[in-house]
Amino acid sequence: MPETLAIPPRFSARIIERLSIGPSSRPERVIHSLDGVEEAVRPAALAAAGAELWQRARSDIPGIRDGIDFLLGLDAGGILPTVSLATAAELPYKIAWKLHLPLDGEVRFTEPHATRTDVFAYGIAAGQRILLVDDEITTGWTLANLTTRLREAGAIPVGAACLVEDTERGGRARLAELDLPLVSLAHVGASR
Repeated sequence: MPETLAIPPRFSARIIERLSIGPSSRPERVIHSLDGVEEAVRPAALAAAGAELWQRARSDIPGIRDGIDFLLGLDAGGILPTVSLATAAELPYKIAWKLHLPLDGEVRFTEPHATRTDVFAYGIAAGQRILLVDDEITTGWTLANLTTRLREAGAIPVGAACLVEDTERGGRARLAELDLPLVSLAHVGASR
């Protein structure tokens, strides 16, 4: 008989070693309680994480008070937190994909530590107020690149929300240099 949980388990994350990697890959990976790697994920846990992330974003990102047009999540790890946050906030969302397509409003940015580095957001227009969403932030380069390209297109990234922040790799400081507030549910890295 399936176990019934009245309260979703608290969100957690940790860093583990990656096996069978190439020379340009990061030697570790952040895993968390919503990625489905170790444990099956209950929908209530995903909903609770989205609600908590939205509460933190509303509290700690001043630009949200002026409204958000949509959330922009990053493929592939950012899809789950984007959908759960959009549901909690009752806001529309878009996903930036590693697909180059003939669509209007293209914003091209890079994810430097990935095998395929080019990422594309579409339907971006001047004046749009956007909350950026991803599963984790390490160095902050991907969100920094995206922020710069969105601003060049006239859009207004108001902040970033992620599930996990690696506190040892400088991501928060990199985003602060761009005046982009960051909220996260969990921190990893201090015990490495």
